[in-house]
Amino acid sequence: MVRIAELVHYPVKGCAGTSVRTAEMTPAGIAHDRTFMVVDADGNFRSQRGEPRMALVRAGVSAGGVHLRLDLDGLGPVDVAADPEGPRLEVTVHGQRFTGVDQGAEAAGWLSEALGAPSRLVRVPADHDRRVGGLTPGTSAFADSTAVLMASLSSLDLLNERILARGADPVPLDRFRPNIVVSGWPEPHTEDRVRAVRLGTAELGYAKVCVRCAVTTVDQDRGVRSGPEPLRTLAGYRRADTGGVSFGAKFAVTRPGTLSVSDELEVTAWDEPEEGLGGRLAAALA
Repeated sequence: MVRIAELVHYPVKGCAGTSVRTAEMTPAGIAHDRTFMVVDADGNFRSQRGEPRMALVRAGVSAGGVHLRLDLDGLGPVDVAADPEGPRLEVTVHGQRFTGVDQGAEAAGWLSEALGAPSRLVRVPADHDRRVGGLTPGTSAFADSTAVLMASLSSLDLLNERILARGADPVPLDRFRPNIVVSGWPEPHTEDRVRAVRLGTAELGYAKVCVRCAVTTVDQDRGVRSGPEPLRTLAGYRRADTGGVSFGAKFAVTRPGTLSVSDELEVTAWDEPEEGLGGRLAAALA
Protein backbone atom coordinates (compact mmCIF):
# COMPACT_ATOMS: atom_id res chain seq x y z
CA MET A 1 0.00 0.00 0.00
CA VAL A 2 1.35 3.43 -0.96
CA ARG A 3 0.96 5.82 1.95
CA ILE A 4 2.22 9.03 3.51
CA ALA A 5 5.09 8.05 5.81
CA GLU A 6 5.85 11.55 7.10
CA LEU A 7 4.63 15.13 6.81
CA VAL A 8 7.04 17.99 7.49
CA HIS A 9 6.72 21.74 7.45
CA TYR A 10 9.45 24.35 7.83
CA PRO A 11 7.94 27.45 9.48
CA VAL A 12 11.14 29.47 8.94
CA LYS A 13 12.79 29.00 5.56
CA GLY A 14 16.17 27.32 5.99
CA CYS A 15 15.65 26.35 9.64
CA ALA A 16 14.78 22.97 11.13
CA GLY A 17 11.64 21.19 10.04
CA THR A 18 8.80 19.95 12.23
CA SER A 19 7.07 16.62 11.63
CA VAL A 20 3.29 16.65 12.04
CA ARG A 21 0.72 13.86 12.07
CA THR A 22 -2.04 15.84 10.35
CA ALA A 23 -1.76 18.98 8.23
CA GLU A 24 -3.90 21.45 6.37
CA MET A 25 -2.83 21.75 2.76
CA THR A 26 -3.37 25.38 1.73
CA PRO A 27 -2.96 26.79 -1.78
CA ALA A 28 0.62 27.69 -0.74
CA GLY A 29 1.44 24.24 0.66
CA ILE A 30 1.30 22.74 4.15
CA ALA A 31 0.02 25.39 6.57
CA HIS A 32 2.82 27.66 7.87
CA ASP A 33 5.45 26.16 5.56
CA ARG A 34 8.12 28.81 4.83
CA THR A 35 5.79 31.52 6.11
CA PHE A 36 8.78 33.16 7.82
CA MET A 37 12.23 33.89 6.42
CA VAL A 38 15.55 35.17 7.72
CA VAL A 39 17.16 37.98 5.72
CA ASP A 40 20.45 39.84 5.90
CA ALA A 41 20.92 43.60 6.19
CA ASP A 42 20.22 43.99 2.46
CA GLY A 43 17.03 41.89 2.49
CA ASN A 44 18.61 38.86 0.84
CA PHE A 45 17.35 35.55 2.20
CA ARG A 46 19.66 33.51 4.39
CA SER A 47 19.89 29.78 3.78
CA GLN A 48 21.94 26.76 4.73
CA ARG A 49 23.95 27.30 1.54
CA GLY A 50 25.83 30.04 3.39
CA GLU A 51 24.65 29.46 6.97
CA PRO A 52 24.57 25.70 7.69
CA ARG A 53 24.01 26.51 11.37
CA MET A 54 20.43 27.43 10.46
CA ALA A 55 19.67 23.69 10.50
CA LEU A 56 19.96 23.81 14.31
CA VAL A 57 17.41 26.61 14.77
CA ARG A 58 14.11 25.02 15.75
CA ALA A 59 10.91 26.87 14.92
CA GLY A 60 7.50 26.08 16.36
CA VAL A 61 4.40 27.89 15.19
CA SER A 62 0.98 27.97 16.82
CA ALA A 63 -1.97 26.42 15.02
CA GLY A 64 -3.27 29.84 14.03
CA GLY A 65 0.14 31.06 13.01
CA VAL A 66 0.03 33.99 15.44
CA HIS A 67 2.94 32.89 17.65
CA LEU A 68 6.37 31.63 16.70
CA ARG A 69 9.01 30.21 19.04
CA LEU A 70 12.65 30.04 17.98
CA ASP A 71 15.04 27.86 19.93
CA LEU A 72 18.71 26.93 19.71
CA ASP A 73 20.75 24.86 22.14
CA GLY A 74 22.98 27.14 24.17
CA LEU A 75 21.00 30.28 23.39
CA GLY A 76 17.52 29.59 24.72
CA PRO A 77 14.16 30.34 23.13
CA VAL A 78 12.52 33.55 22.01
CA ASP A 79 8.78 33.96 21.52
CA VAL A 80 7.61 36.08 18.62
CA ALA A 81 4.08 37.44 18.36
CA ALA A 82 3.75 37.14 14.60
CA ASP A 83 2.90 40.58 13.29
CA PRO A 84 0.99 40.65 9.98
CA GLU A 85 0.88 44.47 9.92
CA GLY A 86 4.43 45.52 10.82
CA PRO A 87 6.86 47.53 8.69
CA ARG A 88 7.39 46.12 5.22
CA LEU A 89 10.77 45.29 3.75
CA GLU A 90 11.81 44.49 0.22
CA VAL A 91 13.31 40.99 0.30
CA THR A 92 14.96 38.81 -2.32
CA VAL A 93 14.79 35.04 -2.93
CA HIS A 94 17.03 33.74 -5.72
CA GLY A 95 16.91 37.11 -7.43
CA GLN A 96 13.13 37.48 -7.18
CA ARG A 97 11.82 40.44 -5.22
CA PHE A 98 9.04 40.08 -2.67
CA THR A 99 7.67 41.99 0.29
CA GLY A 100 8.18 40.74 3.83
CA VAL A 101 6.66 42.00 7.08
CA ASP A 102 9.40 42.73 9.61
CA GLN A 103 8.91 40.85 12.88
CA GLY A 104 10.69 43.26 15.17
CA ALA A 105 13.90 43.94 17.05
CA GLU A 106 13.75 41.05 19.53
CA ALA A 107 13.57 38.38 16.82
CA ALA A 108 16.25 40.22 14.82
CA GLY A 109 18.59 40.37 17.82
CA TRP A 110 18.09 36.71 18.65
CA LEU A 111 18.75 35.56 15.07
CA SER A 112 21.76 37.86 14.72
CA GLU A 113 23.29 36.26 17.82
CA ALA A 114 22.35 32.74 16.72
CA LEU A 115 23.89 33.13 13.26
CA GLY A 116 26.71 35.51 14.13
CA ALA A 117 25.66 38.04 11.49
CA PRO A 118 23.06 40.86 11.26
CA SER A 119 19.72 39.25 10.49
CA ARG A 120 16.04 40.05 10.57
CA LEU A 121 12.92 37.89 10.52
CA VAL A 122 10.14 38.59 8.04
CA ARG A 123 6.84 36.91 7.35
CA VAL A 124 4.63 36.64 4.29
CA PRO A 125 2.16 39.54 4.14
CA ALA A 126 -1.57 38.91 3.92
CA ASP A 127 -1.64 40.21 0.34
CA HIS A 128 1.26 37.99 -0.83
CA ASP A 129 0.34 37.02 -4.41
CA ARG A 130 3.16 34.90 -5.78
CA ARG A 131 2.85 32.84 -8.96
CA VAL A 132 5.18 29.92 -9.63
CA GLY A 133 5.39 28.00 -12.89
CA GLY A 134 5.94 24.43 -13.97
CA LEU A 135 3.74 21.83 -15.61
CA THR A 136 1.10 22.71 -13.00
CA PRO A 137 1.42 26.35 -11.94
CA GLY A 138 0.55 27.45 -8.44
CA THR A 139 1.59 29.65 -5.54
CA SER A 140 3.85 29.39 -2.50
CA ALA A 141 5.07 31.42 0.45
CA PHE A 142 8.88 31.84 0.70
CA ALA A 143 9.74 28.40 -0.72
CA ASP A 144 12.43 28.36 -3.40
CA SER A 145 9.71 27.77 -5.99
CA THR A 146 6.72 25.40 -5.98
CA ALA A 147 4.87 24.78 -2.72
CA VAL A 148 5.26 21.03 -2.06
CA LEU A 149 8.26 18.72 -2.30
CA MET A 150 7.55 14.98 -2.41
CA ALA A 151 10.17 12.23 -2.07
CA SER A 152 9.87 8.49 -1.61
CA LEU A 153 11.67 6.08 0.68
CA SER A 154 12.42 3.83 -2.29
CA SER A 155 14.32 6.69 -3.95
CA LEU A 156 16.38 7.12 -0.78
CA ASP A 157 17.04 3.37 -0.61
CA LEU A 158 18.51 3.36 -4.11
CA LEU A 159 20.64 6.42 -3.41
CA ASN A 160 22.05 4.97 -0.20
CA GLU A 161 22.71 1.64 -1.86
CA ARG A 162 24.86 3.46 -4.39
CA ILE A 163 26.54 5.65 -1.75
CA LEU A 164 27.44 2.56 0.28
CA ALA A 165 28.91 0.96 -2.84
CA ARG A 166 31.32 3.90 -2.97
CA GLY A 167 32.38 3.20 0.61
CA ALA A 168 30.71 6.35 1.94
CA ASP A 169 28.10 6.76 4.67
CA PRO A 170 24.38 6.76 3.80
CA VAL A 171 22.39 9.96 4.19
CA PRO A 172 19.01 10.49 5.90
CA LEU A 173 16.04 11.86 3.99
CA ASP A 174 16.07 15.09 5.99
CA ARG A 175 19.03 16.21 3.84
CA PHE A 176 16.44 16.81 1.09
CA ARG A 177 13.95 18.70 3.31
CA PRO A 178 10.78 17.11 1.86
CA ASN A 179 7.23 18.04 2.81
CA ILE A 180 5.69 14.65 1.97
CA VAL A 181 7.55 11.36 2.39
CA VAL A 182 5.97 8.39 0.62
CA SER A 183 6.33 4.71 1.45
CA GLY A 184 5.21 1.70 -0.58
CA TRP A 185 6.37 2.50 -4.10
CA PRO A 186 8.55 -0.45 -5.15
CA GLU A 187 10.28 1.48 -7.93
CA PRO A 188 12.62 4.34 -6.96
CA HIS A 189 11.75 7.82 -8.21
CA THR A 190 8.14 6.92 -8.96
CA GLU A 191 7.35 10.47 -7.84
CA ASP A 192 8.90 11.64 -11.15
CA ARG A 193 6.01 10.04 -13.05
CA VAL A 194 3.10 11.27 -10.92
CA ARG A 195 1.13 14.03 -12.62
CA ALA A 196 -1.93 14.28 -10.35
CA VAL A 197 -2.47 12.78 -6.91
CA ARG A 198 -5.04 12.82 -4.12
CA LEU A 199 -3.90 12.61 -0.48
CA GLY A 200 -6.62 12.80 2.14
CA THR A 201 -8.94 15.52 0.85
CA ALA A 202 -6.12 17.48 -0.82
CA GLU A 203 -5.00 17.20 -4.44
CA LEU A 204 -1.64 18.04 -5.99
CA GLY A 205 -0.45 18.53 -9.56
CA TYR A 206 3.10 17.87 -10.72
CA ALA A 207 5.15 20.99 -11.43
CA LYS A 208 8.74 19.88 -12.08
CA VAL A 209 11.68 17.83 -10.90
CA CYS A 210 13.59 19.16 -7.92
CA VAL A 211 17.16 20.11 -8.82
CA ARG A 212 19.28 19.86 -5.70
CA CYS A 213 21.85 22.23 -4.24
CA ALA A 214 24.60 22.22 -1.61
CA VAL A 215 22.03 22.21 1.24
CA THR A 216 21.85 18.43 0.74
CA THR A 217 25.46 18.21 1.96
CA VAL A 218 24.58 19.80 5.33
CA ASP A 219 24.22 17.44 8.29
CA GLN A 220 20.85 18.56 9.67
CA ASP A 221 21.66 17.28 13.17
CA ARG A 222 25.02 19.06 13.48
CA GLY A 223 24.53 22.13 11.31
CA VAL A 224 27.77 21.60 9.38
CA ARG A 225 28.65 20.63 5.82
CA SER A 226 29.65 17.01 5.40
CA GLY A 227 29.84 16.71 1.59
CA PRO A 228 30.37 15.64 -1.12
CA GLU A 229 27.49 13.20 -0.61
CA PRO A 230 24.78 12.90 -1.74
CA LEU A 231 25.50 15.15 -4.73
CA ARG A 232 28.52 13.13 -5.88
CA THR A 233 26.52 9.90 -6.17
CA LEU A 234 23.40 11.55 -7.60
CA ALA A 235 25.53 12.99 -10.41
CA GLY A 236 26.08 9.45 -11.67
CA TYR A 237 22.43 8.70 -12.46
CA ARG A 238 20.22 11.72 -11.69
CA ARG A 239 21.70 14.47 -13.86
CA ALA A 240 18.97 16.56 -15.48
CA ASP A 241 19.14 17.67 -19.09
CA THR A 242 19.02 21.33 -18.06
CA GLY A 243 21.84 20.90 -15.53
CA GLY A 244 22.19 19.88 -11.91
CA VAL A 245 21.07 16.70 -10.24
CA SER A 246 17.54 15.83 -9.20
CA PHE A 247 15.96 14.12 -6.21
CA GLY A 248 12.25 14.37 -5.44
CA ALA A 249 9.51 16.21 -7.33
CA LYS A 250 7.74 19.49 -6.79
CA PHE A 251 3.98 19.80 -6.77
CA ALA A 252 1.44 22.62 -6.82
CA VAL A 253 -1.74 22.47 -4.77
CA THR A 254 -4.77 22.03 -7.02
CA ARG A 255 -7.25 21.42 -4.21
CA PRO A 256 -6.67 22.43 -0.58
CA GLY A 257 -7.64 19.92 2.09
CA THR A 258 -6.50 17.87 5.05
CA LEU A 259 -4.01 15.02 4.98
CA SER A 260 -2.44 12.77 7.60
CA VAL A 261 0.38 10.33 8.05
CA SER A 262 -0.76 6.86 6.85
CA ASP A 263 -3.21 8.34 4.32
CA GLU A 264 -3.17 6.40 1.06
CA LEU A 265 -2.03 8.09 -2.14
CA GLU A 266 -4.40 7.90 -5.10
CA VAL A 267 -2.51 8.77 -8.27
CA THR A 268 -5.01 9.91 -10.92
CA ALA A 269 -2.58 10.76 -13.75
CA TRP A 270 0.84 9.45 -14.78
CA ASP A 271 3.43 10.36 -17.41
CA GLU A 272 7.06 9.65 -18.26
CA PRO A 273 9.83 11.39 -16.28
CA GLU A 274 11.14 14.71 -17.55
CA GLU A 275 14.71 15.87 -18.09
CA GLY A 276 16.06 12.53 -19.37
CA LEU A 277 15.78 11.09 -15.88
CA GLY A 278 13.79 8.02 -16.89
CA GLY A 279 16.44 6.77 -19.28
CA ARG A 280 19.26 7.47 -16.84
CA LEU A 281 17.46 5.66 -14.04
CA ALA A 282 16.78 2.65 -16.28
CA ALA A 283 20.47 2.53 -17.23
CA ALA A 284 21.49 2.75 -13.57
CA LEU A 285 19.21 -0.14 -12.64
CA ALA A 286 20.22 -2.34 -15.58
